[in-house]
This record gives sequence, C-alpha cells and structure tokens, in this order.
Amino acid sequence: KKVMEECTYPHESAPSFWQSLLAGAVAGTTVDVALYPMDTIKTRMQSAQGFLKSGGFRGVYSGILATAGGSAPGAALFFSTYEKTKDVLYSQGSISAPVVHMLASSVAECAACLVRVPTENIKQKMQAGLTKTTTGTIQYILASGGLSRFYVGYFTTLLREIPFSAIQFPLYELFKKKWAGFQGETTNPVQAAACGAIAGGIAAGLTTPIDVVKTRLMLVHDAEGKAYSGFFDAFSRIKKNEGTKTLFSGLGPRVTWITIGGFVFFGSYEAGKKAFSMNKE
Repeated sequence: KKVMEECTYPHESAPSFWQSLLAGAVAGTTVDVALYPMDTIKTRMQSAQGFLKSGGFRGVYSGILATAGGSAPGAALFFSTYEKTKDVLYSQGSISAPVVHMLASSVAECAACLVRVPTENIKQKMQAGLTKTTTGTIQYILASGGLSRFYVGYFTTLLREIPFSAIQFPLYELFKKKWAGFQGETTNPVQAAACGAIAGGIAAGLTTPIDVVKTRLMLVHDAEGKAYSGFFDAFSRIKKNEGTKTLFSGLGPRVTWITIGGFVFFGSYEAGKKAFSMNKE
C-alpha cells in the first residue's frame, strides 16, 4: 500500500473547514478537561506566592468550567485557521513544507488566543487561589480595569504559543511523514498521537521560561504585592530576584502534561477528522 499524499511533503490533503472545526473542538475539550489537574499544579508551581500558598494539591479543578467553556471554540478556531492557512500557503507553490507549517500555526495561534487568553485569565486566577468562583473571577477582572483586563498577557501568550507551535507542528508533520515512510502507509490516529506527544514534549520544554513569565503577568503581582509592568519587566525581575532556575518552574508538570496532552489532543483530532470525513461520505 503506497503512502498517501496526506503524510508526505510538500502538501497534505486538507480536511474541510467543518471537519477541522469539529475535530478541533473535540480534541481541545477532551485534552483540557482530562488533564486539568496537572495544569493547575503547574500554575501553582509558577506562582510568585509559591506552590503551597497558592493551594498545593487542594482544589485542583478550580476554574475548570472556564476552561471547558473556552476549549472547544479555541481549538476549533485554531485548527480551522491552521488547515485553511496551510491550503492557501501551499497554493503558492514556492514555500517549503516546514515554513508552511510554522506560518500556518502562527496565524492559527493569533486567532485562537482571542478565545484562549480570556479563558486563561479566569482559569489561572482561580487555580492560584486569588478567586473562588467563575462568576466572582469575571467580576474581579472587570472591576480591575474593564474588558481589556481579560486580554492581559495576550501578546505574552502569543510570544509563548507561536514559538511553541512553530516547533511542535513542523516536528509533528515530519514525524508523521517519517513514520508513514517507514511502514509504507499513512499513520493511523494512534500513531499520529504518538508523533504529537513527542513533538509537544520537546516544544514544551523549550518554551517553559516564556510560560512562567506569562503566568506571572496573568497573576499580576509578585510575592511582595508589586505589579509587573510587562514581559521584560517580569522576566528581568524573576531572573534577578529569584534566579534563572525559577524560569523553569513547573518544567516537569508542563512537559508531562503537554506530552500526554499531545497524545490525547492529536489522537482525538485525527480520529475526529476521520470520523467526520466518513460521516460526510
């Protein structure tokens, strides 16, 4: 059986807009809800208040409603934008596959973060113990500066997510291609999930310092109650006052969470694409 076009460079047979939208929604909700406790632990490890003061292992599902509400639209927006952008870039005929995947994932992150960042702001304040309920958190954010406060950390999140995706997606596509070439047929959802897990783990480790700074900005204040004024202020203060190792706080949970999450996420996405494609037929 020959390797199908889907797993070869330079072009991948793209799913329809609705297939990628629905498959992305399923994948996003599945991984975020299933692995939420690990994300909470990672956030508390990165908090300026410290792990125990932020809640330790208590209430690890705090903020899950906000996450569940934002997971489906965020992931759906990401994958529908990613697949469409790939299609447009491939139609140019002169852009290499790795560059296509880097650019497409970057554009997709810009779109998805319009949903993801407000959700992250609500979720992380609850995870760190600053607020107790979703409604109370929304009121707290509105009172602290209006709707714009929901987007605190937007550009920092992009600064984390774009490099993350620019590493993860080319690796994911490359691993799928190599695996398909080795076995002489396209990768199935489980194999694709394994490719996504490895790619995600590598990307997670390399982007942890940016994730720490993003978390601090969303939690607003340092341990002494002084607010951070921006990415570079937070980065320099963390490094100066707490040491370089603090920039890698939560490395273990983050890599573990995203590796496992990558398996669930990409496996769900590929299975969803296949299922929705069969239903369409």
